[in-house]
Amino acid sequence: MSGPQRIVCLTEEPTEVLYALGEQQRIVGISGFTVRPAIARREKPKVSAFTSAKIGEILKLQPDFVVGFSDIQADIAAELIRNGVEVWISNHRSVAGILDYVVRLGALVGAGPRAQAYADGLRAGLDDIERASAALPRRPKVYFEEWDEPPITGIRWVAELIRIAGGDDIFPERALEPLAKARILEDPDEVIRRAPDLILGSWCGKKFRPDKVAARLGWQAIPAVRDGELHEVKSPLILQPGPAALTDGVQEIAKVVRAWATR
Repeated sequence: MSGPQRIVCLTEEPTEVLYALGEQQRIVGISGFTVRPAIARREKPKVSAFTSAKIGEILKLQPDFVVGFSDIQADIAAELIRNGVEVWISNHRSVAGILDYVVRLGALVGAGPRAQAYADGLRAGLDDIERASAALPRRPKVYFEEWDEPPITGIRWVAELIRIAGGDDIFPERALEPLAKARILEDPDEVIRRAPDLILGSWCGKKFRPDKVAARLGWQAIPAVRDGELHEVKSPLILQPGPAALTDGVQEIAKVVRAWATR
């Protein structure tokens, strides 16, 4: 068996990919936030959160490769590197980036052809959803909120999935910003002015509260609030830049868009 033999996954998406490729035997530690696949929580030690990690516990596992995501895990990566561990921090932010990530991770563990086939299947599923959404009689304007205090919006892969599902993200310019702090809505009244038909919420680590959103000052004038079109997309399905977003996540969005467009 070529490639790294003892992998620690600091986020959920590498775990989901490696299980999908049949390479789960390489995983020796996972993120505590991992929910997909469910069996991983039962089989693998949980050694990290998102912004923190049990460095000592990770080192005890003697990993020969650690996979993480984004600048937020830079300090974790630096500490592991100082302890002689090889670390890969990916920073993919788009649908194309997620598909490429699947292929690259597969290649790193010697499963290149299987990873390419898996990525091709994910792409085909998105194409099917996009074809179906193109036939809808109308397209909603969509506001997606990933956090409420302060309001944060505009994750690039989510904006792209909204378009694939048949809607239009009302903050397309925010999707170009990789850092969450650049996607904070300093003026929440801008949501009122852009008048979304649908509001989708996925608050990381806590339940979306449509009643709380609807009660914001002046938001009663928003079509989505007026018509009761506030919907939760569970955060494990959409906030991780991995297979879940390209399957169950986009399907949840498409279901909401289809119901609105055909009512």
